[in-house]
Amino acid sequence: MRRFHDDTLGLGLDLGRMGLTDADLNDPALDGAVADMAALEAGAIANPDEGRQVGHYWLRAPELAPKDAAEAIRGSWDALETLSATLAGRFDTALLVGIGGSALGPMFLADALGVGPGGMALRVLDNTDPDGFDRMLAGVNLGRAVTLVFSKSGGTQETRNGMLEVAAAYRRAGLNFAEHAVALTCAGSALDREAEAAGWLARLPMWDWVGGRTSVTSLVGLLPLALLNQDWRAFLDGAAGMDAATRGREGNPALGLALAWHRAAEGQARRAMVVLPYKDRLVLFSRYLQQLVMESIGKERDLAGRVVHQGLTVYGNKGSTDQHAYIQQLREGPDDVFATFIAVLEDRQGPSLEVSPGVTAGDYLLGFLLGTRNALTEAGRRSLTITLDRVGPRQLGALIALFERAVGYYASLVGVNAYHQPGVEAGKKAAGVALRLQAALLSGEAEVVGDDAELIVAHLQANGRWRG
Repeated sequence: MRRFHDDTLGLGLDLGRMGLTDADLNDPALDGAVADMAALEAGAIANPDEGRQVGHYWLRAPELAPKDAAEAIRGSWDALETLSATLAGRFDTALLVGIGGSALGPMFLADALGVGPGGMALRVLDNTDPDGFDRMLAGVNLGRAVTLVFSKSGGTQETRNGMLEVAAAYRRAGLNFAEHAVALTCAGSALDREAEAAGWLARLPMWDWVGGRTSVTSLVGLLPLALLNQDWRAFLDGAAGMDAATRGREGNPALGLALAWHRAAEGQARRAMVVLPYKDRLVLFSRYLQQLVMESIGKERDLAGRVVHQGLTVYGNKGSTDQHAYIQQLREGPDDVFATFIAVLEDRQGPSLEVSPGVTAGDYLLGFLLGTRNALTEAGRRSLTITLDRVGPRQLGALIALFERAVGYYASLVGVNAYHQPGVEAGKKAAGVALRLQAALLSGEAEVVGDDAELIVAHLQANGRWRG
Protein backbone atom coordinates (compact mmCIF):
# COMPACT_ATOMS: atom_id res chain seq x y z
CA MET A 1 0.00 0.00 0.00
CA ARG A 2 3.00 2.30 0.39
CA ARG A 3 3.69 2.14 -3.35
CA PHE A 4 1.43 1.68 -6.37
CA HIS A 5 1.90 1.85 -10.12
CA ASP A 6 -0.39 0.98 -13.00
CA ASP A 7 1.02 1.21 -16.52
CA THR A 8 -2.43 1.19 -18.12
CA LEU A 9 -3.59 4.15 -16.05
CA GLY A 10 -0.23 5.87 -16.36
CA LEU A 11 -0.19 6.70 -12.65
CA GLY A 12 1.99 5.87 -9.67
CA LEU A 13 1.81 6.71 -5.95
CA ASP A 14 4.67 6.68 -3.44
CA LEU A 15 3.80 7.05 0.26
CA GLY A 16 7.28 6.08 1.45
CA ARG A 17 7.96 9.49 3.03
CA MET A 18 4.67 9.72 4.96
CA GLY A 19 5.91 7.77 7.99
CA LEU A 20 3.40 4.93 7.79
CA THR A 21 4.20 1.97 10.04
CA ASP A 22 3.23 -1.68 9.69
CA ALA A 23 0.80 -1.14 12.55
CA ASP A 24 -0.83 1.68 10.58
CA LEU A 25 -1.22 -0.54 7.53
CA ASN A 26 -2.86 -3.26 9.63
CA ASP A 27 -5.32 -0.95 11.40
CA PRO A 28 -8.72 -2.73 11.60
CA ALA A 29 -10.42 0.60 10.85
CA LEU A 30 -9.32 0.18 7.24
CA ASP A 31 -11.56 -2.87 6.90
CA GLY A 32 -14.51 -0.75 7.97
CA ALA A 33 -13.64 1.93 5.42
CA VAL A 34 -13.50 -0.67 2.63
CA ALA A 35 -16.87 -2.05 3.74
CA ASP A 36 -18.38 1.45 3.74
CA MET A 37 -17.17 2.05 0.18
CA ALA A 38 -18.57 -1.28 -0.99
CA ALA A 39 -21.93 -0.46 0.57
CA LEU A 40 -21.93 2.98 -1.08
CA GLU A 41 -21.27 1.49 -4.51
CA ALA A 42 -24.01 -1.10 -3.90
CA GLY A 43 -26.55 1.68 -3.37
CA ALA A 44 -26.68 2.17 0.41
CA ILE A 45 -27.80 5.54 1.77
CA ALA A 46 -24.33 7.04 2.08
CA ASN A 47 -25.62 10.58 2.69
CA PRO A 48 -27.78 9.99 5.78
CA ASP A 49 -28.38 13.68 6.51
CA GLU A 50 -30.24 14.04 3.21
CA GLY A 51 -31.36 10.42 2.87
CA ARG A 52 -29.60 9.97 -0.47
CA GLN A 53 -27.65 7.38 -2.35
CA VAL A 54 -24.25 8.51 -3.63
CA GLY A 55 -23.72 7.36 -7.19
CA HIS A 56 -20.77 9.13 -8.77
CA TYR A 57 -18.89 5.83 -9.14
CA TRP A 58 -21.79 4.49 -11.19
CA LEU A 59 -21.09 7.21 -13.77
CA ARG A 60 -18.12 5.24 -15.11
CA ALA A 61 -19.47 1.77 -14.30
CA PRO A 62 -23.22 1.77 -14.99
CA GLU A 63 -23.30 -1.99 -14.47
CA LEU A 64 -22.97 -1.29 -10.73
CA ALA A 65 -25.97 1.04 -10.67
CA PRO A 66 -29.66 0.27 -10.17
CA LYS A 67 -31.37 -0.42 -13.49
CA ASP A 68 -33.02 2.99 -13.85
CA ALA A 69 -29.80 4.83 -13.03
CA ALA A 70 -27.76 2.65 -15.40
CA GLU A 71 -30.16 3.36 -18.25
CA ALA A 72 -30.05 7.08 -17.47
CA ILE A 73 -26.24 7.13 -17.49
CA ARG A 74 -25.96 5.30 -20.81
CA GLY A 75 -28.71 7.50 -22.23
CA SER A 76 -26.75 10.60 -21.24
CA TRP A 77 -23.77 9.32 -23.23
CA ASP A 78 -25.99 8.88 -26.29
CA ALA A 79 -27.39 12.39 -25.83
CA LEU A 80 -23.84 13.73 -25.55
CA GLU A 81 -22.83 12.13 -28.84
CA THR A 82 -25.93 13.52 -30.57
CA LEU A 83 -25.49 17.04 -29.20
CA SER A 84 -21.76 17.13 -29.97
CA ALA A 85 -22.47 16.25 -33.59
CA THR A 86 -25.16 18.92 -33.75
CA LEU A 87 -22.90 21.65 -32.38
CA ALA A 88 -19.78 20.72 -34.36
CA GLY A 89 -18.96 23.30 -37.00
CA ARG A 90 -21.72 25.65 -35.91
CA PHE A 91 -19.92 27.05 -32.85
CA ASP A 92 -16.29 27.78 -32.04
CA THR A 93 -16.69 28.91 -28.42
CA ALA A 94 -18.52 27.44 -25.43
CA LEU A 95 -19.52 29.71 -22.55
CA LEU A 96 -20.02 27.64 -19.41
CA VAL A 97 -22.11 29.22 -16.67
CA GLY A 98 -21.82 27.36 -13.37
CA ILE A 99 -20.17 27.44 -9.97
CA GLY A 100 -18.45 25.06 -7.57
CA GLY A 101 -18.52 21.50 -8.85
CA SER A 102 -20.23 22.64 -12.03
CA ALA A 103 -17.22 24.78 -12.92
CA LEU A 104 -14.03 23.68 -11.15
CA GLY A 105 -13.84 20.29 -12.85
CA PRO A 106 -14.42 21.61 -16.38
CA MET A 107 -11.97 24.46 -15.76
CA PHE A 108 -9.28 22.04 -14.60
CA LEU A 109 -9.81 19.68 -17.52
CA ALA A 110 -9.86 22.46 -20.10
CA ASP A 111 -6.70 24.06 -18.76
CA ALA A 112 -4.89 20.73 -18.48
CA LEU A 113 -5.83 19.30 -21.87
CA GLY A 114 -6.44 22.36 -24.03
CA VAL A 115 -8.48 22.47 -27.22
CA GLY A 116 -8.18 19.48 -29.52
CA PRO A 117 -8.23 19.78 -33.34
CA GLY A 118 -11.53 21.33 -34.39
CA GLY A 119 -12.63 21.76 -30.78
CA MET A 120 -14.20 24.80 -29.15
CA ALA A 121 -12.55 27.27 -26.84
CA LEU A 122 -14.08 27.18 -23.35
CA ARG A 123 -14.76 30.22 -21.20
CA VAL A 124 -16.19 29.75 -17.71
CA LEU A 125 -18.37 32.26 -15.87
CA ASP A 126 -18.23 30.94 -12.31
CA ASN A 127 -19.07 33.93 -10.14
CA THR A 128 -21.56 36.77 -9.80
CA ASP A 129 -18.96 39.47 -10.49
CA PRO A 130 -20.22 41.99 -13.10
CA ASP A 131 -16.68 42.86 -14.16
CA GLY A 132 -15.93 39.15 -14.44
CA PHE A 133 -18.85 38.72 -16.84
CA ASP A 134 -17.51 41.56 -18.99
CA ARG A 135 -14.03 40.06 -19.10
CA MET A 136 -15.27 36.60 -20.09
CA LEU A 137 -17.57 37.96 -22.81
CA ALA A 138 -15.03 40.40 -24.26
CA GLY A 139 -14.05 39.51 -27.80
CA VAL A 140 -16.48 36.58 -28.08
CA ASN A 141 -18.44 36.29 -31.33
CA LEU A 142 -21.76 35.36 -29.75
CA GLY A 143 -23.12 34.26 -33.09
CA ARG A 144 -20.56 31.44 -32.96
CA ALA A 145 -20.88 30.75 -29.22
CA VAL A 146 -22.97 28.15 -27.42
CA THR A 147 -23.82 28.73 -23.75
CA LEU A 148 -23.90 25.83 -21.29
CA VAL A 149 -25.83 26.48 -18.07
CA PHE A 150 -25.00 23.90 -15.39
CA SER A 151 -27.18 23.84 -12.27
CA LYS A 152 -28.91 20.91 -10.56
CA SER A 153 -31.78 23.01 -9.27
CA GLY A 154 -31.59 26.15 -11.35
CA GLY A 155 -31.82 28.03 -8.07
CA THR A 156 -28.11 28.69 -7.49
CA GLN A 157 -28.07 32.47 -7.54
CA GLU A 158 -24.58 32.96 -8.93
CA THR A 159 -25.39 30.71 -11.89
CA ARG A 160 -28.75 32.36 -12.48
CA ASN A 161 -27.13 35.79 -12.44
CA GLY A 162 -24.55 34.64 -14.97
CA MET A 163 -27.25 33.17 -17.20
CA LEU A 164 -29.21 36.43 -17.14
CA GLU A 165 -26.09 38.47 -17.94
CA VAL A 166 -25.17 36.21 -20.86
CA ALA A 167 -28.74 36.18 -22.19
CA ALA A 168 -28.74 39.99 -22.10
CA ALA A 169 -25.48 40.03 -24.08
CA TYR A 170 -27.07 37.85 -26.77
CA ARG A 171 -30.07 40.17 -26.96
CA ARG A 172 -27.82 43.21 -27.33
CA ALA A 173 -26.14 41.40 -30.23
CA GLY A 174 -29.53 40.82 -31.86
CA LEU A 175 -29.45 37.07 -31.21
CA ASN A 176 -31.99 34.65 -29.74
CA PHE A 177 -30.37 33.25 -26.60
CA ALA A 178 -32.50 30.10 -26.65
CA GLU A 179 -31.01 29.08 -29.99
CA HIS A 180 -27.56 29.10 -28.37
CA ALA A 181 -28.40 27.68 -24.92
CA VAL A 182 -27.98 24.21 -23.41
CA ALA A 183 -29.20 23.34 -19.92
CA LEU A 184 -27.63 20.64 -17.77
CA THR A 185 -29.94 20.18 -14.79
CA CYS A 186 -32.25 17.81 -12.91
CA ALA A 187 -35.49 16.92 -14.67
CA GLY A 188 -38.30 19.19 -13.55
CA SER A 189 -36.02 21.78 -11.95
CA ALA A 190 -36.66 25.50 -12.32
CA LEU A 191 -33.93 25.65 -14.97
CA ASP A 192 -35.33 22.64 -16.81
CA ARG A 193 -38.80 24.18 -16.92
CA GLU A 194 -37.44 27.52 -18.08
CA ALA A 195 -35.32 25.92 -20.82
CA GLU A 196 -38.24 23.82 -22.03
CA ALA A 197 -40.63 26.78 -22.13
CA ALA A 198 -38.14 28.95 -24.03
CA GLY A 199 -37.19 26.21 -26.50
CA TRP A 200 -33.51 25.98 -25.65
CA LEU A 201 -31.21 24.12 -27.99
CA ALA A 202 -30.95 21.13 -25.63
CA ARG A 203 -31.69 19.91 -22.10
CA LEU A 204 -29.41 17.30 -20.57
CA PRO A 205 -29.68 15.41 -17.26
CA MET A 206 -28.21 15.75 -13.81
CA TRP A 207 -29.32 13.52 -10.93
CA ASP A 208 -29.75 14.13 -7.20
CA TRP A 209 -27.55 11.11 -6.43
CA VAL A 210 -24.49 12.89 -7.88
CA GLY A 211 -23.05 15.74 -5.83
CA GLY A 212 -21.53 18.75 -7.53
CA ARG A 213 -18.00 18.17 -6.29
CA THR A 214 -18.06 14.58 -7.56
CA SER A 215 -19.85 15.30 -10.84
CA VAL A 216 -16.90 15.63 -13.21
CA THR A 217 -17.44 12.15 -14.72
CA SER A 218 -21.06 13.08 -15.45
CA LEU A 219 -21.94 15.35 -18.36
CA VAL A 220 -20.60 18.20 -16.20
CA GLY A 221 -17.14 17.10 -17.29
CA LEU A 222 -17.92 15.00 -20.34
CA LEU A 223 -19.77 17.70 -22.31
CA PRO A 224 -16.91 20.22 -22.04
CA LEU A 225 -14.43 17.47 -22.95
CA ALA A 226 -16.47 16.57 -26.02
CA LEU A 227 -16.70 20.21 -27.12
CA LEU A 228 -12.95 20.62 -26.60
CA ASN A 229 -12.62 17.54 -28.85
CA GLN A 230 -10.87 15.59 -26.12
CA ASP A 231 -11.42 11.87 -25.58
CA TRP A 232 -14.14 11.78 -22.92
CA ARG A 233 -14.39 7.99 -23.11
CA ALA A 234 -10.69 7.66 -22.22
CA PHE A 235 -11.34 9.99 -19.28
CA LEU A 236 -14.14 7.69 -18.09
CA ASP A 237 -11.96 4.63 -18.64
CA GLY A 238 -9.20 6.12 -16.50
CA ALA A 239 -11.63 6.82 -13.67
CA ALA A 240 -13.17 3.35 -13.95
CA GLY A 241 -9.73 1.76 -13.93
CA MET A 242 -8.77 3.57 -10.75
CA ASP A 243 -12.09 2.61 -9.15
CA ALA A 244 -11.31 -1.04 -9.91
CA ALA A 245 -7.83 -0.69 -8.41
CA THR A 246 -9.16 0.81 -5.18
CA ARG A 247 -11.90 -1.60 -4.09
CA GLY A 248 -9.91 -4.22 -2.18
CA ARG A 249 -8.13 -4.10 1.16
CA GLU A 250 -4.66 -4.93 -0.16
CA GLY A 251 -2.62 -2.77 -2.52
CA ASN A 252 -5.32 -0.09 -2.55
CA PRO A 253 -3.73 3.30 -3.38
CA ALA A 254 -6.76 5.40 -2.39
CA LEU A 255 -7.01 3.62 0.96
CA GLY A 256 -3.28 4.15 1.46
CA LEU A 257 -3.64 7.82 0.56
CA ALA A 258 -6.49 8.27 3.04
CA LEU A 259 -4.49 6.49 5.75
CA ALA A 260 -1.49 8.74 5.08
CA TRP A 261 -3.70 11.83 5.39
CA HIS A 262 -5.19 10.48 8.60
CA ARG A 263 -1.84 9.81 10.22
CA ALA A 264 -0.35 13.12 9.06
CA ALA A 265 -3.36 15.08 10.32
CA GLU A 266 -3.50 12.90 13.46
CA GLY A 267 -7.15 12.32 12.62
CA GLN A 268 -7.94 15.84 13.83
CA ALA A 269 -6.98 18.32 11.09
CA ARG A 270 -3.55 18.93 12.66
CA ARG A 271 -1.79 19.33 9.30
CA ALA A 272 -2.76 20.86 5.96
CA MET A 273 -2.03 19.36 2.54
CA VAL A 274 0.04 21.42 0.12
CA VAL A 275 -0.42 20.29 -3.49
CA LEU A 276 2.65 20.84 -5.68
CA PRO A 277 2.23 19.68 -9.29
CA TYR A 278 5.44 20.26 -11.20
CA LYS A 279 3.52 20.91 -14.41
CA ASP A 280 1.86 24.12 -15.61
CA ARG A 281 -1.06 22.13 -17.04
CA LEU A 282 -1.98 20.98 -13.52
CA VAL A 283 -1.95 24.41 -11.87
CA LEU A 284 -5.73 24.34 -11.28
CA PHE A 285 -5.69 20.93 -9.62
CA SER A 286 -5.24 22.35 -6.13
CA ARG A 287 -8.33 24.54 -6.62
CA TYR A 288 -10.29 21.49 -7.76
CA LEU A 289 -9.08 19.53 -4.73
CA GLN A 290 -9.98 22.33 -2.34
CA GLN A 291 -13.66 21.78 -3.01
CA LEU A 292 -13.46 18.00 -3.33
CA VAL A 293 -11.58 17.57 -0.05
CA MET A 294 -12.57 20.53 2.12
CA GLU A 295 -16.28 20.59 1.32
CA SER A 296 -16.40 16.83 1.92
CA ILE A 297 -14.30 16.57 5.08
CA GLY A 298 -14.79 19.98 6.69
CA LYS A 299 -17.67 19.20 9.06
CA GLU A 300 -18.73 20.49 12.46
CA ARG A 301 -20.29 17.19 13.54
CA ASP A 302 -19.55 13.53 12.98
CA LEU A 303 -22.09 10.87 12.03
CA ALA A 304 -22.99 10.39 15.70
CA GLY A 305 -23.83 14.09 16.05
CA ARG A 306 -20.79 14.96 18.17
CA VAL A 307 -19.03 18.30 17.62
CA VAL A 308 -15.64 17.44 16.09
CA HIS A 309 -14.73 20.34 13.75
CA GLN A 310 -13.13 17.91 11.33
CA GLY A 311 -11.31 18.95 8.17
CA LEU A 312 -8.29 18.75 5.89
CA THR A 313 -7.06 22.08 4.55
CA VAL A 314 -5.76 22.09 0.96
CA TYR A 315 -3.76 24.75 -0.84
CA GLY A 316 -1.09 24.95 -3.50
CA ASN A 317 -0.18 26.23 -6.92
CA LYS A 318 2.65 24.64 -8.93
CA GLY A 319 6.33 23.81 -8.85
CA SER A 320 8.88 25.08 -9.25
CA THR A 321 7.11 28.45 -8.88
CA ASP A 322 6.13 27.76 -5.28
CA GLN A 323 9.76 27.18 -4.31
CA HIS A 324 10.05 30.97 -4.60
CA ALA A 325 6.99 31.57 -2.42
CA TYR A 326 6.10 29.48 0.64
CA ILE A 327 8.44 26.45 0.55
CA GLN A 328 10.71 28.32 2.95
CA GLN A 329 8.03 28.06 5.64
CA LEU A 330 7.18 24.46 4.81
CA ARG A 331 10.77 23.47 5.59
CA GLU A 332 11.66 25.77 8.47
CA GLY A 333 8.35 26.98 9.88
CA PRO A 334 5.80 25.13 12.01
CA ASP A 335 5.35 21.43 11.27
CA ASP A 336 1.72 21.90 10.23
CA VAL A 337 1.69 20.67 6.62
CA PHE A 338 2.54 17.73 4.42
CA ALA A 339 3.29 18.01 0.71
CA THR A 340 1.74 16.21 -2.25
CA PHE A 341 4.22 16.31 -5.13
CA ILE A 342 2.97 15.49 -8.63
CA ALA A 343 5.53 14.65 -11.30
CA VAL A 344 4.72 14.29 -15.01
CA LEU A 345 7.29 12.22 -16.87
CA GLU A 346 6.61 13.47 -20.41
CA ASP A 347 7.96 17.00 -20.76
CA ARG A 348 6.34 17.89 -24.08
CA GLN A 349 5.48 16.36 -27.42
CA GLY A 350 8.74 16.22 -29.31
CA PRO A 351 12.35 16.83 -28.29
CA SER A 352 13.47 19.57 -25.90
CA LEU A 353 16.29 22.07 -26.18
CA GLU A 354 19.38 21.39 -24.11
CA VAL A 355 19.66 24.52 -21.95
CA SER A 356 23.06 23.28 -20.82
CA PRO A 357 25.05 20.25 -22.04
CA GLY A 358 22.89 17.14 -21.63
CA VAL A 359 20.25 18.98 -19.60
CA THR A 360 16.80 20.25 -20.65
CA ALA A 361 14.39 22.62 -18.92
CA GLY A 362 12.33 19.55 -18.04
CA ASP A 363 15.35 17.98 -16.34
CA TYR A 364 15.59 21.06 -14.18
CA LEU A 365 11.88 20.85 -13.37
CA LEU A 366 12.23 17.27 -12.11
CA GLY A 367 15.45 18.20 -10.34
CA PHE A 368 13.69 20.97 -8.47
CA LEU A 369 10.94 18.54 -7.41
CA LEU A 370 13.47 16.01 -6.14
CA GLY A 371 15.52 18.69 -4.43
CA THR A 372 12.53 20.19 -2.66
CA ARG A 373 11.24 16.77 -1.64
CA ASN A 374 14.62 15.84 -0.17
CA ALA A 375 14.94 19.20 1.58
CA LEU A 376 11.58 18.63 3.29
CA THR A 377 12.56 15.09 4.26
CA GLU A 378 15.83 16.33 5.78
CA ALA A 379 13.77 18.71 7.92
CA GLY A 380 11.53 15.87 9.10
CA ARG A 381 8.57 17.00 7.01
CA ARG A 382 6.24 14.46 5.40
CA SER A 383 5.50 14.22 1.69
CA LEU A 384 3.99 11.89 -0.87
CA THR A 385 4.56 11.72 -4.60
CA ILE A 386 2.17 11.00 -7.46
CA THR A 387 3.63 10.27 -10.89
CA LEU A 388 1.79 10.59 -14.20
CA ASP A 389 3.39 9.34 -17.39
CA ARG A 390 1.76 12.24 -19.29
CA VAL A 391 -1.17 14.65 -19.03
CA GLY A 392 -3.97 12.99 -20.99
CA PRO A 393 -7.67 12.23 -20.49
CA ARG A 394 -7.05 8.72 -19.14
CA GLN A 395 -4.45 9.88 -16.64
CA LEU A 396 -6.64 12.74 -15.42
CA GLY A 397 -9.60 10.40 -15.00
CA ALA A 398 -7.46 8.11 -12.86
CA LEU A 399 -6.02 11.02 -10.87
CA ILE A 400 -9.43 12.47 -10.04
CA ALA A 401 -10.85 9.06 -9.12
CA LEU A 402 -7.89 8.41 -6.82
CA PHE A 403 -8.71 11.51 -4.79
CA GLU A 404 -12.48 10.97 -4.90
CA ARG A 405 -12.06 7.55 -3.37
CA ALA A 406 -9.42 8.71 -0.89
CA VAL A 407 -11.90 11.32 0.33
CA GLY A 408 -14.54 8.62 0.81
CA TYR A 409 -12.14 6.41 2.75
CA TYR A 410 -10.93 9.31 4.87
CA ALA A 411 -14.51 10.26 5.74
CA SER A 412 -15.04 6.72 7.00
CA LEU A 413 -11.88 6.87 9.11
CA VAL A 414 -12.93 10.11 10.83
CA GLY A 415 -16.66 9.31 10.87
CA VAL A 416 -18.15 12.23 8.94
CA ASN A 417 -20.68 12.54 6.11
CA ALA A 418 -18.59 13.43 3.07
CA TYR A 419 -21.59 14.02 0.83
CA HIS A 420 -23.47 17.02 2.24
CA GLN A 421 -22.48 20.65 2.83
CA PRO A 422 -24.60 22.37 5.50
CA GLY A 423 -22.06 25.18 5.87
CA VAL A 424 -22.58 26.20 2.24
CA GLU A 425 -26.32 26.42 2.75
CA ALA A 426 -25.79 28.59 5.84
CA GLY A 427 -23.80 31.06 3.74
CA LYS A 428 -26.55 31.25 1.12
CA LYS A 429 -29.15 32.04 3.79
CA ALA A 430 -26.93 34.75 5.28
CA ALA A 431 -26.58 36.37 1.84
CA GLY A 432 -30.37 36.59 1.64
CA VAL A 433 -30.42 38.45 4.95
CA ALA A 434 -27.87 40.94 3.58
CA LEU A 435 -29.95 41.60 0.47
CA ARG A 436 -33.04 42.20 2.58
CA LEU A 437 -31.04 44.71 4.62
CA GLN A 438 -30.00 46.43 1.39
CA ALA A 439 -33.62 46.72 0.31
CA ALA A 440 -34.55 48.20 3.69
CA LEU A 441 -31.70 50.71 3.46
CA LEU A 442 -32.73 51.79 -0.02
CA SER A 443 -36.35 52.23 1.03
CA GLY A 444 -35.42 54.15 4.17
CA GLU A 445 -36.90 51.49 6.42
CA ALA A 446 -33.51 50.81 8.04
CA GLU A 447 -30.80 53.12 9.34
CA VAL A 448 -27.13 52.85 8.43
CA VAL A 449 -26.05 51.12 11.63
CA GLY A 450 -23.42 48.39 11.86
CA ASP A 451 -20.58 47.28 9.63
CA ASP A 452 -22.82 45.28 7.27
CA ALA A 453 -24.98 48.33 6.57
CA GLU A 454 -21.94 50.57 6.16
CA LEU A 455 -20.38 48.26 3.56
CA ILE A 456 -23.67 47.91 1.67
CA VAL A 457 -24.02 51.71 1.49
CA ALA A 458 -20.40 52.14 0.36
CA HIS A 459 -21.02 49.60 -2.42
CA LEU A 460 -24.20 51.38 -3.52
CA GLN A 461 -22.40 54.74 -3.49
CA ALA A 462 -19.53 53.41 -5.61
CA ASN A 463 -22.04 52.30 -8.24
CA GLY A 464 -24.19 55.45 -8.23
CA ARG A 465 -27.19 53.75 -6.61
CA TRP A 466 -27.33 55.39 -3.17
CA ARG A 467 -29.75 58.26 -2.75
CA GLY A 468 -29.57 58.61 1.01
